[in-house]
Amino acid sequence: MSFKSQFLAASVAVFMATTAFAEGVEVHDAYARSASSMATTGAAFMVIHNHGGPDDRLIGTASDVAARVELHTHREDENGVMRMIHVEEGLELPADGEIIMERGGHHVMFMGLNAPFTQGEVIDLTLIFETAGEVVVQVPVDLERQPGEGAHSGHGQSHGTQQD
Repeated sequence: MSFKSQFLAASVAVFMATTAFAEGVEVHDAYARSASSMATTGAAFMVIHNHGGPDDRLIGTASDVAARVELHTHREDENGVMRMIHVEEGLELPADGEIIMERGGHHVMFMGLNAPFTQGEVIDLTLIFETAGEVVVQVPVDLERQPGEGAHSGHGQSHGTQQD
């Protein structure tokens, strides 16, 4: 595939992943990545807004790209070490609030990838909400994005209304 074709495919993927809607829920700036081409795990990051919908809760995720897909976050243990943990209770999405999924914080975790993530490919991810139901998001793989790049750069873990 030529550079021009790769660029066009990546541009279309970014445009398609810019926003997904369902009952007041909007997903922006979604992207997925893995640490290397040999990684068996990956993660997806995004900003989920609740515009005009009632209080809701993101309770699950699904995708056919991995054996398991879970909501994760990082928490500091009693020794001061940050540990990644499964958030079984889900993540609150208050009315007119947001969930910020970013590196070092909340994210979607893909475990047991069926195939390595490839730059520019698009994966389907289903977000499952208590009230809004299922929201399918097309998420571009961006293996080159650095922390802090993107529409939600500058959001810190304590910013906004993300809760767990």
